[in-house]
Amino acid sequence: MDDAALLIAELLARRWLPRNHPRVKRALVDAELFASIEQRLAQVGLRFMDSIYADYVSVALLPTAQLSVLGESGLNTNNNIELPRDAQALLVVLWALIILPKRERQTSRTEEADLGQNDMFPGAKPLPVARLVSPLISYKALLEDYGPQLGKKLRLDANLKLLERHGFITRKQDEIGEGPLLDVLLDYDVLAPRILNGALADVLARERSEQEALEAQAARALQNAAASDAPDNAADDAAPAPAPASLPAAAPIPVAQSKSKARAKQVVAAVEPDPEPEPEPEFADEPPAGSYEASVTEPEIATDVEANIESAIDDFELPPRDSDAPPSQPKEH
Repeated sequence: MDDAALLIAELLARRWLPRNHPRVKRALVDAELFASIEQRLAQVGLRFMDSIYADYVSVALLPTAQLSVLGESGLNTNNNIELPRDAQALLVVLWALIILPKRERQTSRTEEADLGQNDMFPGAKPLPVARLVSPLISYKALLEDYGPQLGKKLRLDANLKLLERHGFITRKQDEIGEGPLLDVLLDYDVLAPRILNGALADVLARERSEQEALEAQAARALQNAAASDAPDNAADDAAPAPAPASLPAAAPIPVAQSKSKARAKQVVAAVEPDPEPEPEPEFADEPPAGSYEASVTEPEIATDVEANIESAIDDFELPPRDSDAPPSQPKEH
C-alpha cells in the first residue's frame, strides 16, 4: 500500500488525524499525493475535510452521495448522528462560544497571551494554531446561563458526554474546550452568518446601543464638569488679590538687656589695654575689587553665643583699680 491508501485507511479508522501527523503533513505539501487522496476518496463517495483554522483533518460524504447513503428521510433530518434537539442546541451554543472568538483571534493574529495589545503589523505574524487561541468554557457558567433552556443539569451532563464521544468537544475537570471535529465538520461560512445576523443580532444590537449610551453619558458628564469649573475659574480671576499683611513691629529691647550690654562694654574696655594705632598702609584703604582680601569677610557671632558671653560678663566682677580705691590715711608716728 502506498502513502495515499495508508492515510485514507487511518482516517477511516480514527475518524480524524492531527495536522502534524507525518502522512498528513506530507499530503498537505505534496500536490500529487493530495490529488491522489482526493481521487480515491471520491471513488467511494467521500471527500477530504480540512481547514487552515483547525488542528485536525477528517473525511465526510460527498453531496452527491448523501441522498443515496442517507436516503430522503435522513437527508431531511437536521443531523445524521442521532443527536436530540437539546444536544443540537447545546452544540450550536458551544460552537458560537468557542469558534467565533477563536476565528476572530486567528484572523487578527492575536494569541491568548497578547490580548489587550495592539500590533502595528498584524499580518506579518503567522496564523496561530487553534490550541493557543481557542477559549475554554466554564461548566458552571454554562449551567448557570443556559441550564434552564437546555434541560437543567441532568440533560446538560448527558448531552456533554454525547458531544464529547462524537469528537466535538473535550472536557478537563470543569472546563470545556474545542474538540477535533468542531471546526472541521461545521461549516463556518454557513453557520456564522445565521448566528451573527440571526440569533445573536438582537443581542449584539442591544450591546451596541448600551455601549453608545454609556459613551454618551460619559461625554455629558465631562461637559457638565467643564461647565461647572468655568464659573469658579472666572470668580477666581475677578476676585481682588488680598492685601499683604503688615509686618509686625520690632519688639523693644528690654532695659535690663541694654544695661547688660553697656556693662559688658565697660568691662571689656577696662580689661583690655588700649590697642596701639596701626600704621597706615601705603596703598589705598580699600583693597582692589576681586582680590583675596576683598573676598574674605569676618564671620558673624551667633546671637545665642553673644548672649552667653554677655551673661558671663555680668556675673564676673573685676577688682577695683588702684585709682578707684579710696585714698589711704597717713600713718601716725
